Amino acid sequence: MFVIFGAAGNVGRVSAAALRRAGREVRAVVRHARQGDVLAEIGCEIAIADLLDPASVAHAIEGAYAVQILCPVPHADADPATTMRRMIDVSADALRANPPQRVLALSDYGAEHPGGTGITTLFHALETQLAPIDSQLTFLRAAEHMHNWARVLPIALARGVLPSLHHPLSKLFPTVAAQDVGMLAAELLLDDRPAKVSPRVVSVEGEARVSALDVARTLGALAHRQITAHEVPRGEWAAMLHGAGLGENHARLITDLYDAHNAGRIDVETEISERRFGATALADVFASILARVAETSNANATAR
Repeated sequence: MFVIFGAAGNVGRVSAAALRRAGREVRAVVRHARQGDVLAEIGCEIAIADLLDPASVAHAIEGAYAVQILCPVPHADADPATTMRRMIDVSADALRANPPQRVLALSDYGAEHPGGTGITTLFHALETQLAPIDSQLTFLRAAEHMHNWARVLPIALARGVLPSLHHPLSKLFPTVAAQDVGMLAAELLLDDRPAKVSPRVVSVEGEARVSALDVARTLGALAHRQITAHEVPRGEWAAMLHGAGLGENHARLITDLYDAHNAGRIDVETEISERRFGATALADVFASILARVAETSNANATAR
């Protein structure tokens, strides 16, 4: 049994589908029953679990050959770092008590740093807690997800301005499509060859690094309008993030992350990482996001 936590998400859904296509039994772990409907249609067993609830996490991994684990960011939480650390503790305790043969943890570029990287520090904690588990362990460190730009695309389309915390606008940074992360995760879980080292560290990013200027140009080409990248001044970050609905603690995690990004600390750890590259281009991801935005707008217009 292959157990996929976060199976309703952009990465987990792709991993679960790839494993099913490979003929494997998959237990898709979701938080709410309605999230499992599509996964059940492709033959997944559905398990409901809360990563803060030890009993439900322990139940979800019973009989597992392999487990894909993650630590999601709780966006509406007043103190996301504390909540994420509790999720990590619960998951690690369950896996230590009942270790499967394989564990793959979805992690981030920069997770090798114990501090000073904002929200990425939590992925260092995830790796540290999982490292002693008696399983063949893989850390899949992904670059910044292309889908993260979806949060500001409506602003860019409405105003013709794309706000960016990446400084300077011309700086190239690694990014990756969630679907490529999900496909690679499934590939690694299916790899039955004995690992040369444990934990095995694998990095994944897109074929080409991009800048905020590239992001604006790509969006503009798809939307058939001029989109200008705007370097949000450092002193305005907190206010912008608060305006987007983030609490003070969450906003601080994001500002610390982008300070680390802009200082060049969030990148692949080339000394120990096996490097992989996804094939999905930024334009492909943006096209799918814009298509969904259009569908939602049309549906709302019809409802009115």
